[in-house]
Amino acid sequence: MSLSGNAAFRRLFNEIGTVDQVGIEERVAKYTTRSIKKASKVKGLKLAVTMVDLTTLEGKDTPGKVQSLCQKALSPHDDPATPQVAAVCVYPAMVKHARRALGQDTAVRIASVATAFPSGQAPLKTRLAEVRAAVGDGADEIDMVINRGAFLSGDFALVQDEIAAVVEACGPATLKVILEVSELETYDNIRAASFIAMRVLRPNDFIKTSTGKTSLNATLGNNQVMIEAIRDFYLETGLPIAMKPAGGIRTAKQALQFLIAVKETLGDEWLNNTRYRFGASSLLNDLLRQLEKEKTGAYQAPYYFSEAAESY
Repeated sequence: MSLSGNAAFRRLFNEIGTVDQVGIEERVAKYTTRSIKKASKVKGLKLAVTMVDLTTLEGKDTPGKVQSLCQKALSPHDDPATPQVAAVCVYPAMVKHARRALGQDTAVRIASVATAFPSGQAPLKTRLAEVRAAVGDGADEIDMVINRGAFLSGDFALVQDEIAAVVEACGPATLKVILEVSELETYDNIRAASFIAMRVLRPNDFIKTSTGKTSLNATLGNNQVMIEAIRDFYLETGLPIAMKPAGGIRTAKQALQFLIAVKETLGDEWLNNTRYRFGASSLLNDLLRQLEKEKTGAYQAPYYFSEAAESY
């Protein structure tokens, strides 16, 4: 990192503060000891279902696969008491097929990754055109990736200006800003990137941990750093920013731990899919298995539930 980059980081850390890594790790360790049982557990499991962004991001995606994904989003299980998920997330070329499958009159939203996902390595003009095309085809939400190279070199103005340009290109669509935490390397950097993004976002736009395409994705630790940044930003400005941990959350037990973190850090106002999501499609079937177990007392085999797509 250049000297100018170091100076830029020092200035920003002086403004927003740094992260107590030991404190974060001790805090999240306590979340794993909480016990949720019976009616509260069922409520938590159903809430988690409503927060899932059901996702397929493969080069071999087809209109038929997207259609199947949309059907699972609308009806995750044959039990009518099972709620719908929050959204389906697809590449921009698949948005029109998702819109056709879901129709216009549905609570399930269409999210699309954009801005040269997952690398972000394309000219800004190209990235903005991709955003506008996805919104034009019916995307309700856009998941963008930040310019990690610019961030790590201390060019925060460039990172912020690009996010602001994507906000404008989104129009009415909700924006989720992916930090790619594994490439930011430290909790301090994750907090810094969160603030850089939040300062140009609108209420209920999101910050998001990961693309799901790197070795380290969402953890209770980096989730805690980001929701504490959201809390501190809200106390400073009154603007509520939403959160999406993505990748690596595969079990219902994990999901409930993340929800405990949200409740204890941000409060009940964030316990809805307007302000909190899981980018974890493989999570859905485990949530459904746990709900069935709470209902019948027995675990169903994994093949009892239709396959979900990849988890990002």
